Amino acid sequence: MNRRNFIRQAGTAGILAGSAATLATPAIAQENPKITWRMTSSFTKGLDILFGAAEIVAEHVREASNGNFVIQHFAGGEIVPALQAADAVSSGTVEMAHTCAYYYVGKDPTFALGTAVPFGLNARQTNAWFNQAGGNELLNEFLSGYNIHSILLGNTGAQMGGWFRKEINTIEDLKGLKMRIAGLTGQVMSKVGVTPQQIAGGDVYAALEKGTIDATEFVGPYDDQKLGFHKVAKYYYYPAWWEGGPAVHAFVNLEKWNSLPDNYKRILQDACAAGSASMLERYDARNPLALKELVAAGAILRPFSQEILDASYKAAQETYAEISASNPAFKKIYDSQQAFKKDAYLWAQIAEYSYDTFMMIQQRNGTL
Repeated sequence: MNRRNFIRQAGTAGILAGSAATLATPAIAQENPKITWRMTSSFTKGLDILFGAAEIVAEHVREASNGNFVIQHFAGGEIVPALQAADAVSSGTVEMAHTCAYYYVGKDPTFALGTAVPFGLNARQTNAWFNQAGGNELLNEFLSGYNIHSILLGNTGAQMGGWFRKEINTIEDLKGLKMRIAGLTGQVMSKVGVTPQQIAGGDVYAALEKGTIDATEFVGPYDDQKLGFHKVAKYYYYPAWWEGGPAVHAFVNLEKWNSLPDNYKRILQDACAAGSASMLERYDARNPLALKELVAAGAILRPFSQEILDASYKAAQETYAEISASNPAFKKIYDSQQAFKKDAYLWAQIAEYSYDTFMMIQQRNGTL
């Protein structure tokens, strides 16, 4: 090959290589576009486990996308009020929210089934139903009517039954009681005489201190200690039969979700899975010490009586039957959870409950 032909061929190869690079760049850019979203929260920054789960999501998304997909995280009230997060997502005011579906039962009681209902699933069952038994698909079928796509983003585990200014022993003690309580539980509580109040977490302490409410539930020892409820109501009841394993979700504007590149959808889903696992782990790690400290500070632990549990269970079943009779969306999701729960508790009795019961006896006997 002479020098002139070599130069000509080398130049042609360089042009072709340059063309390939020019063609490849837009394809890569389309797969990894620069996107910035805003995520509002229904929680304050002081509730570091609840608020922090969504921070984990934002960090994972940014790192996994090499900084191309950025989610800015805002506390409740910074963009919209805490209990208007779903509305902000639905309307497109923000692209995302970290919230609990049951805050929005005023729109439709079916929202409650996205978080927890009285005498519903425990934490492991909730996660399994959503991720392995069609729960995600059922909830998103319902939420599509509100222009929302949901992704599981947290579970607190079984919660405490809350703080009361006076001792509660019987159903009669509940009558006329003003209690801050969220979701469908308010309807059930109404049947046993309680007057339910829905108040954002940041406003609960002041309402309890002023006597605007007589009792409140929130989450469990770790968060309750931070909020100082033991200073204004000393009786601490358990368990929260209305929240055996409440789910928290990322709500995403459906149009924005559909417009995401597939790789960004996968990144966001994986990030939510990491944040979800972290929430339950952190509560399991921190609640035991917080409970000890609350008792040392004067909190008086009390179990709900069998009378209260039985009456509340009956009221819950009546409520579900009434709603199911007129709300097909609620019935469809509730029936799915019920069928799953029956088998899940059958299995739990065989292994989990037997093992846990034996180990709890050892703990009580001081032999652990």
